[in-house]
Amino acid sequence: MGCLPENNFSRQQWLVIVTFIVVNFCNAMCVSMQAPFYPHEAEKKGCVPSEYGLVFGIFELTVFLVSPIIGANLNRLGMKTTLNVGIATVGVTSILFGLLDRINDGKVFLGLSFALRIIEACGNSGFLTGSFSMIAKEFPDKVATMFAVLETFFGIGMIVGPTVGGALYELGGFTLPFVTLGSVLVCAAIFTSLVLPNAPPAIEDSTNKPSIAQALKVPSIVLASYSVSCAAASLGFLQATLEPHLREFELSPLLIGCLFVISGACYGVSAPIWGIFCDRKPPKIASFVGALFIGGGFVFMGPLPFIPIKKSIPLIVGALLLHGIGLGAQVVSGFADAHRQAIAAGLPDNVDTYGLISGLWTSVFALGAFIGPTVAGILFDAIHFPLATLFVIIAEALVIVFITIFVAVDMLRARSARNQAIASTSADEETSTLLDQDGESGYGSVNDTAQQRRERMRSRNTRTRKYSEVLSTSMAGSVARSVSMAYPQFMMPGVANSYRAPAPSMSAFSHGIGGSAVDRFGADSDSLLQVPENRELSD
Repeated sequence: MGCLPENNFSRQQWLVIVTFIVVNFCNAMCVSMQAPFYPHEAEKKGCVPSEYGLVFGIFELTVFLVSPIIGANLNRLGMKTTLNVGIATVGVTSILFGLLDRINDGKVFLGLSFALRIIEACGNSGFLTGSFSMIAKEFPDKVATMFAVLETFFGIGMIVGPTVGGALYELGGFTLPFVTLGSVLVCAAIFTSLVLPNAPPAIEDSTNKPSIAQALKVPSIVLASYSVSCAAASLGFLQATLEPHLREFELSPLLIGCLFVISGACYGVSAPIWGIFCDRKPPKIASFVGALFIGGGFVFMGPLPFIPIKKSIPLIVGALLLHGIGLGAQVVSGFADAHRQAIAAGLPDNVDTYGLISGLWTSVFALGAFIGPTVAGILFDAIHFPLATLFVIIAEALVIVFITIFVAVDMLRARSARNQAIASTSADEETSTLLDQDGESGYGSVNDTAQQRRERMRSRNTRTRKYSEVLSTSMAGSVARSVSMAYPQFMMPGVANSYRAPAPSMSAFSHGIGGSAVDRFGADSDSLLQVPENRELSD
């Protein structure tokens, strides 16, 4: 358990971890164990490679088609029920598969092989979807790490399965491997039904239930799915073409098997490390690095014809090391990123979403595992291994390009949002400053002191008086001249002079005479302030 980052899990969580590790290991062994001896048995029945080869391919194609359906209905089916039924289905079909050697007719043998393999794939889809969803539910803060732990033991099972299957085949023939491992899985199904926690009944909300179409509208989920599919395709590519590529070295089957183990071992060792990394850092970084490693490994695995390096065993071993590490990075980061982005995009954080993403991941991985060997066989026959590797190299290069574009666009959006936030903050601060100034110096404000009000009134009176004096000089002068002309005998000199030179003083009003014409006529002093102070009026 050294790959687990912490030891503060509850008893229930430890039961989930141990159970899933054992079951994933046995399930992988059961799925992969027939590779060394099934082709030989099928040829004995009169089948050709193009026929029995589809028995392996139909498994991945069925997983691709069925997994999204199971994931979308996981809440209704129940996580525990789905994975228990899935494990039991794989175990029972494995036992039945071991009885096919009793059939001598090649067509019937092939037809039943297809039927059992399809049913086994459905059970495998249910188990994987249910187990990944339960991991997301039980360990919400360590999804990538725990997923990587399961993938580590699943990868070990895929590596050990053919070895154990071959050994059991040597001991007891075609039936013994299938019956042995199938029985182990049936017992595991009974064990998990007793040990695993029962999920509380969830209330289905049809209006808020996520769908595959809704998930695929999220660009990050599409990118993660493509990355996982490319990684699976690279693995399938090697399974179909690495052995023919090594024939010129005349290696023994044991050494060839050891070369196959290199990539799987590196995947198993690096997956937990990538899981811890993805729980702490953006998973897209791991996807980027994984694509670089896988693409670089395939560049030198051929090597490409235009690279001046001669093909050698050490070079291929180094390329397989890179492939195994890159495979762990892409597979683990793809699941972690899809799960994280689904929640961030607004999908509900519940069993429906867990099942949906788990089913989607299982589906796209199976799609890559189906496309990889299919395309690899065609390209190997047409252009041989060195040029055929361009299929994987180009696919991984597109992963790098898409991640780069996505990150660049994300950074631009973040920068634009940050600039808008800064501009909004500046505008708010400016408005607040103006309001503060208004509050501190505005007329009648709370902070307006008596001294400030007196000074403001004095300034206002000065402006009003100045304007009224200018205006009265013009008006009163004209009025005085008219009055003196009309009534020269009756008007006293003092009165006439008061029109010519009005005195805007309050003392004049107390005597009933004097003052400016504006003061006498009762003009509104506030309205006079509307005329600019520097405007000059002349007679």
